Amino acid sequence: MATTVPRIACFFSTSGHSGVDRAAKHLIPALARRGYRVDLLKVRRHGPHLDVIPAGVSVVDLGSRHTYACIPALVRYLRRERPAVLLSDKDRVNRTALIARWLAGVQTRLVFSSGTTISIDLATRGTLERWVQRTSMGRLYPFADQVIVTSAGVADDMASYTGLARERIRVVPSPVVPASLFTETLARPDHPWLGRSDVPLILGAGELCGRKDFETLLLAFARVRAERQCRLMILGQGRARERLLALAAELGVAEDVDLPGFVPEPYAFMAYADLFAFTSRWEGLGFVIIEALAVGTPVVATDCPSGPREILQDGRIGPLVPVGDAAALAAAMMETLDAPPPGALLRDAARPYEIEASTDAYLDAMRLPRRAS
Repeated sequence: MATTVPRIACFFSTSGHSGVDRAAKHLIPALARRGYRVDLLKVRRHGPHLDVIPAGVSVVDLGSRHTYACIPALVRYLRRERPAVLLSDKDRVNRTALIARWLAGVQTRLVFSSGTTISIDLATRGTLERWVQRTSMGRLYPFADQVIVTSAGVADDMASYTGLARERIRVVPSPVVPASLFTETLARPDHPWLGRSDVPLILGAGELCGRKDFETLLLAFARVRAERQCRLMILGQGRARERLLALAAELGVAEDVDLPGFVPEPYAFMAYADLFAFTSRWEGLGFVIIEALAVGTPVVATDCPSGPREILQDGRIGPLVPVGDAAALAAAMMETLDAPPPGALLRDAARPYEIEASTDAYLDAMRLPRRAS
């Protein structure tokens, strides 16, 4: 007798270049490789965007550019396809998924995901938006079958800020890096600063915005540059670009600073850097830390909420410094350049975030077998 292959629906509405996008691009094909049928439910003109649609994956256009306006189409989808699980991410999308399941009257399991330290993320938002999200998470998330987050710090913050019971929140490692990254030799990118043994290269990466605090990285780099020859490269794009270039000029280090723009997969740049510096003021996890560790590059990071402390194992894998402290960051960078940790230690710290290991954890959270029957 033939058995029906379980269907997993993934409902996201993203910018197209966020951490959620990167995780989804890894997780969706991995779920399909496990034998599941996977439907990517799309809010029109929003991500994630799959470069190639793998076998077993279908993209379903919900017909609107606005999340809430997708409710009628989502209800029809749930009634028609009756997926075993509906995975959604971010509060507005999660609320939409909950409303649609209620209206559809189906038994689909809801798995809500959240990837940011919510109290800090909402601190600069308007009073109404803070109230809506805080109330939503505290009062509505208990109706989901599972709530998953990227780190224990995010889980603790969500529980204390929203009142959602901590035992209802499960930490699931994000699918950040492929297994091949731990062993393959990456080709050196075509940039004259990479792979030079005589001039160490410090690398940063992320959106050029206030949350990433690359100003502190530049201030710290200027201190290091005063002591030794080295260079700084920051991958990414954003509104702060001109401000960062002006600060580099003001500090007298402009000739040793490069902002080459956005790089979709920064692995090779990380592999040929001598040190990766992470300076965020807050995060949900810190994908770039994991990527750098996976290629064996030492990391120095701010001890921001949440993620770096967990990934770097309380500083055992790499130094943690206070947020916004350029002097402490400079000292940690010089110390790590002088005595980098063993590459094997760094790679091992990244292994929980390998795509297949993370997929196991996601399927466990969905209460599905690790392989479809």
